[in-house]
Amino acid sequence: MAKHSKSIPGRGLRVADQIQRDLAELIAFEVKDPRVGMVTLTEVQITPDYAHAKVFFTTLVDSEDAVRDTLTGLRKASGYLRSQLGRRLSIHTLPELHFVHDNSTVRGIEMSRLIDEANATRAKDADDDA
Repeated sequence: MAKHSKSIPGRGLRVADQIQRDLAELIAFEVKDPRVGMVTLTEVQITPDYAHAKVFFTTLVDSEDAVRDTLTGLRKASGYLRSQLGRRLSIHTLPELHFVHDNSTVRGIEMSRLIDEANATRAKDADDDA
C-alpha cells in the first residue's frame, strides 16, 4: 500500500493537467453561453480523493463585470462540462468543478509597473547627483 500511495501525487498532477486540457477545449468549442468569452485556464488543483477540482481562469477583459459574468456562465455550464469530462476521462470519481478567477496576471502587471516606476525614479536621482 505504501508503494501505491507514493505514486498518487504524480498521478493527481497528471489528472489535473488532463482536466485542464480537456476543459480548455470544451470551453472553447462546446460552451455556447455568450457570457463565457475568451477564457484561459491557468491551473487546475484537484483534491487527493478527486472529489473537487478548483479551476483557475483568466479572461481577456479583466473588468469586474466581465469576470462576474464569465464566472456566472462557467458555473451555469459546470454540469455540462462535468458530464463531458466524464466521457473523456476514465477515473473512478469525477470531480465537482469550482471556478475561481485568477488575478495573478493583473497583480504581476501592476508589480512590474511599480518596479519600472521605482527604477525610473532611481535613475533620475542618479542623474541629478551627477
